[in-house]
Amino acid sequence: MGEAVKGPVVVTGASGFVGSWLVMKLLQAGYTVRATVRDPSNVGKTKPLLELPGSKERLTLWKADLGEEGSFDVAIRGCKGVFHVATPMDFESEDPENEVIKPTVEGMLSIMRACRDAGTVKRIVFTSSAGTVNIEERQRPSYDHDDWSDIDFCRRVKMTGWMYFVSKSLAEKAAMDYAREHGLDLISVIPTLVVGPFISNGMPPSHVTALALLTGNEAHYSILKQVQFVHLDDLCDAEIFLFESPEARGRYVCSSHDATIHGLARMLGEMFPEYDVPRSFPGIDDDLEPVHFSSWKLLAHGFRFRYTLEDMFEAAVRTCREKGLLPPPPPAATETARRVWPARRKPYWGGGRRLVLKQKHWSNESVD
Repeated sequence: MGEAVKGPVVVTGASGFVGSWLVMKLLQAGYTVRATVRDPSNVGKTKPLLELPGSKERLTLWKADLGEEGSFDVAIRGCKGVFHVATPMDFESEDPENEVIKPTVEGMLSIMRACRDAGTVKRIVFTSSAGTVNIEERQRPSYDHDDWSDIDFCRRVKMTGWMYFVSKSLAEKAAMDYAREHGLDLISVIPTLVVGPFISNGMPPSHVTALALLTGNEAHYSILKQVQFVHLDDLCDAEIFLFESPEARGRYVCSSHDATIHGLARMLGEMFPEYDVPRSFPGIDDDLEPVHFSSWKLLAHGFRFRYTLEDMFEAAVRTCREKGLLPPPPPAATETARRVWPARRKPYWGGGRRLVLKQKHWSNESVD
């Protein structure tokens, strides 16, 4: 698509974990960005966006809400691309069908209708979820973009986050049907657990899960049992890469590492010895094998992941501490971490295949 797609583009959920980083990356790439947020007057949410380099010249804020039909119409009108990131993520909802699932699906279709009516949108990039791929009664050794979660199983078992898995699955399928019927170009990007630095305020929902072994949040251990990861920066690079790739079509898994809870615990225990990371998990087999999420279709287009699993957690923990979302370690523990951590660089993800091709430290979701 080249220079012709430098904007304007819309990013929904722009003040969230993924959305705000994506806005930053788009600005860095020279795009004019229309960022939708539920409340543009909420300075706590919008300040990180307005302080980004290039924001004064190429960023505007637009009020829009997934729960309000047509609220994205004005922002999308005249734009060349839409990055749809916004999604409700209330795992504690007492009415998930109406507070999470319904607004996710209806909001998705509202955005698709706005894209059709605008007549200028060349491509829509939807941030889906690994929860649309592998949630089923028996885990298989490997999954890719052709696999779908068992919605009936999710609704029956009601595991942690079930309403999120159902909402994203139904929204993606509805969008695919709508795109097919109306001739819209839709790309779905399926990230696994997204970890890394962030500029948004508040603890990202994915970090509640990813850092559960550090915080002792046992309700999320089941998600970490056989888990896959991608760095936030890699995810946003992949979304822009696919938006700009003329040959891109359909769904793409975006995942760089597979792990088990045992391997993750070993790694985090050595990286962060100041935390009481558990090393045994009753009811979880010690010889558990990783479940692989294959990004082969994305890699076949020429995309390359840049970050290691260690990079993800180092940046995530550092950012959470800087924002006061994790307690800082005592000085003695910090010195211990300096001595222990650099000495170990072997992988911790058991038999999972590693897709990272080179290491690079970062230098610089989502609900809104």
